[in-house]
Amino acid sequence: MTEVTHESIFFTGHVQGVGFRYSTLQVAKEFEVAGFVKNLDDGRVQVEVEGTAGEIDAFVEALQDRMHGYVRKTERSRQKRQPAFAGFAIR
Repeated sequence: MTEVTHESIFFTGHVQGVGFRYSTLQVAKEFEVAGFVKNLDDGRVQVEVEGTAGEIDAFVEALQDRMHGYVRKTERSRQKRQPAFAGFAIR
């Protein structure tokens, strides 16, 4: 199997209770990415996403544009690994 780029992304700010997860799902449909989005108990939103580096970068940029004003901080970590997801989901 071919390796894909995988990113763990954490969004901080006013990101819960504002439709962030639903918006993430809608934006993900516009790109060739797979993974999930979920709320964390500490108030952040976690996104696990895989695809090509270019698709992930475009997805994150589009999401940040869509949710501008809600995100105060974005933390991203990237690695190569075997694909683990099929489709994109809210958890």
